[in-house]
Formats: sequence, structure tokens, C-alpha cells
Amino acid sequence: MQNPRLATRYAKSLLDLAVERNSLEDTLKDMQLLTSICEQSHDFVVMLRSPVIPSDKKKKIVELLLEGRNVSKLTQIFVDLLVAKGREANLPEVAIAYQTQYNELKNIKLVNVTTATAMTEATLASIKEKIAGFLPGDSVQLKTSVNENLIGGFVIEMDNKLYDASVKKKLNDFKSKVIDKSYESKIG
Repeated sequence: MQNPRLATRYAKSLLDLAVERNSLEDTLKDMQLLTSICEQSHDFVVMLRSPVIPSDKKKKIVELLLEGRNVSKLTQIFVDLLVAKGREANLPEVAIAYQTQYNELKNIKLVNVTTATAMTEATLASIKEKIAGFLPGDSVQLKTSVNENLIGGFVIEMDNKLYDASVKKKLNDFKSKVIDKSYESKIG
């Protein structure tokens, strides 16, 4: 069902309208809200993608869901347009694509940092400062998560690149070297 090309086009149109109407940040908040709703409710996404549910009912459900959440008029009109065009199934991807394009427009780099334990504010600030040193002219936005399986160290993901400095990775590397050496000694 996913169509990244279509999502990118709709997101670009929405971004252009938001720039034109000087509501870039408001629209970003709306798209973050929609992304959050889609992430929290799998049933909502299934409803959007269901060919059995008529478009007018989908529109009503979306309107009820957004009611009272201070969603901008531009976003309301845009969601209505998606439903009218039969593209409501792509709403989750459009919301994510909008956020990606917003970040590109504002030179914001998203960096995912995963550690074995929660980090202190001082550690986060230090990591952010070091990463920003590698990205002159860009703003860095950190997203943190905890994965106890790392044992220690950290994993950084940015621009589809991964830097793994975890203890788990080092142990796995060491294990593979030991195993490789054991085969060499038997052959030689």
C-alpha cells in the first residue's frame, strides 16, 4: 500500500502551501500529531487503508479524531483533499514525508542515539555538541532510546548511516575473530 513517490509529492505540495501561508511550524505540529496517532493506533491506520469503509465515513472519523486538537485550517483542508482524492491510505506516509522535507528545508539533521542505559542531560548535550561539530551549518535534533542488549556504549544512526560503538558489537567482533583464528590454526 505504501507509495513513497506519491507521499513525497503530496508532502511537497503541503510544504509549499505552508510556506506560502506562513504556517510552516503549525503544519509541522499537525503532521507530528497525525504521525503520533498513526503510531499509537494500528486500528486507525487499518481503517484508513480499508477498501470496505466508505470515504465519507473515513472523513468523519478523521474529523472527530482531530476535533479539539487545534489543528490548523490548512491541515484540515489538506486531509479533506486526501480523502476526496481517495488517498487517505497514504496519510501516515505523507505526514512523515512532510516532516522529512521540513527538516531538509530548515537544515535539521535527525540523529538517533541508542544506549544501554538512559543518558544524563550533560551527556546528551556533549554528544549533540560533538555531532554538530561534524555538521557545520546544520542543526542537530537528537532522538534517544535505550536498549539494554547493547550492554554498554552507544549506537548512532544518521542519514542512513550507522556507527556502532556498543560493547555488544565489540564482543561479537572479538568472537568472530577468535572463531576465525581457530579455523586458521587447524588448517595450517
